Amino acid sequence: MENKKTLVVGAGPAGVRLALERAEAGEQVTLVEKFPSLGAERIPRNRLINAEQAFDSPDLEKVRDHKNITIFPYSEVKRVTKENGKIKARVIKHSLRVDNTKCNDCKACIRVCPVNMFDDFNEGLGFRTAVDYFNPINAEYNIFKEDMPVCQRTCPVNLDIRGYVGLIADGKYAESLARIRERLPFPASIGRVCPHPCETACNRQYLDEPISICFLKRFVADVEIEAGIEPTYETAEKKYPEKIAIIGAGPSGLTCAHDLAKMGYENIKVFEALPVPGGYLWVGIPEYRLPKKILQREVDLIAKMGVEIQYNVRIGKDISFEELRNQYDAIFIGAGCHRGLKLRVPGEDEYEGIIDCVTFLREQALGIRKEGKGKLIVIGGGNAAIDSARVGWRMGYDEVYILYRRTRKEMPANPWEVDAAEHEGVKLQFLAAPVEILGENGKVVGMKCIKMELGEPDASGRRRPVPIEGSEYVIEAETIVPAISQGTDLSFLPEEHDFKLTRWNTFDIDEETGATNIPGVFAGGDVVSGPNIAIRAIAGGKRAALGIHEYLRSK
Repeated sequence: MENKKTLVVGAGPAGVRLALERAEAGEQVTLVEKFPSLGAERIPRNRLINAEQAFDSPDLEKVRDHKNITIFPYSEVKRVTKENGKIKARVIKHSLRVDNTKCNDCKACIRVCPVNMFDDFNEGLGFRTAVDYFNPINAEYNIFKEDMPVCQRTCPVNLDIRGYVGLIADGKYAESLARIRERLPFPASIGRVCPHPCETACNRQYLDEPISICFLKRFVADVEIEAGIEPTYETAEKKYPEKIAIIGAGPSGLTCAHDLAKMGYENIKVFEALPVPGGYLWVGIPEYRLPKKILQREVDLIAKMGVEIQYNVRIGKDISFEELRNQYDAIFIGAGCHRGLKLRVPGEDEYEGIIDCVTFLREQALGIRKEGKGKLIVIGGGNAAIDSARVGWRMGYDEVYILYRRTRKEMPANPWEVDAAEHEGVKLQFLAAPVEILGENGKVVGMKCIKMELGEPDASGRRRPVPIEGSEYVIEAETIVPAISQGTDLSFLPEEHDFKLTRWNTFDIDEETGATNIPGVFAGGDVVSGPNIAIRAIAGGKRAALGIHEYLRSK
């Protein structure tokens, strides 16, 4: 028995008793406990405990001092394998942040800790600090917070924000960037354009202001660029032969390709209708916000993993969707929302000079639309409207206006973008909506508008704009850009297809895997969510990559 080794998982009363019995019998015992202290310090959900019952085991000291017992507190068993009759376990040991051998139980840490969270000691009925009083009898402490910080949980791709920010604080910029790239292949691009929902959730704001999470991501990415470092994205040694087609080289499609290549898939081809990569990142986000060379660099890093990108290939025209299904083992659809929605007012389709924001920004990004003259009116209050107005100002329009049917308070655009547009000279008109497009000789000359007032809240929680009768007026303009929303263009699918779609004409998918109702076909990004932020499109690509991997490995 002297050479026998035993693994005991769980240091509650039963685990402590078993470990001691095996150790007394001469076995070498490893005791693994997920909490920092031993001895059933959490109240079980299946029974009641009165105040006279101890939460620790009287055998704890014997277990701690026994020469045959190795204790791994605050640890988890991640993997168990059996080989040649022996069992091997992989254990992840977390860092203990309190040295209980030096603690004198003064409780000063509890008094000054600013964090308040649900107390798992009493089943979440009250609150505690981040300094957890794990064992009332033995007075053992540790700093034990939620499994995932609120900022990381809010981030669509669950970046280890606390980890990479901490590495930056330690001056370890390369290590910080490597930590970011574990979940995000576009740190420099997303660090410039993300509206950072993580910062909205940051607990630091309740003390002074949120941590600059997004800017710090951009900072470490730019340190690498300025140093001239060309990283290489590694792929797995084990390779998979299956062929995977990806429709769309936007953030969702490229992320899906990146993650699959990282797993070891060698035959990945991305089909892109545009002559450039990045999807809306390239043709929808202006150069002043996201320089094209920054985006191109990050796309090239993905291509070097063995991912083939074919440009100017439109599915349904240059190659049919059915051909893809026949030639490839799995398909990912990340076609985005590249169709601008119409105003649905008289005169919209009659005159030259009215162009939706998607087309306007795309033509400017591709060099088709270079200059502007006269007055430009942009209709809408989102980021696309702000981008269109600021691009128009840079194109040389004499005057640029944004027309929005609610007030500034209700604008969904990022507040800092609105401030920047106004600072540059863009004029904002609130509580106004278009009624009719006016034209002469086939060209736009202006727009009839009506004044609005705010009524009761609608489904979005914002007060509904209501027209004021008799308040119509006319604005002169040579160019009008509706930026009211965007929609999907599913013309690449066969006319008679069996895909399950939502009422918004987006793909209805399995939320866990990204799978559509058609076996082997997955979707993600805006073509699933509707127009959304890039980091959520990236999350959709990551989800589908795992779904594709599980699908192909289960065949």
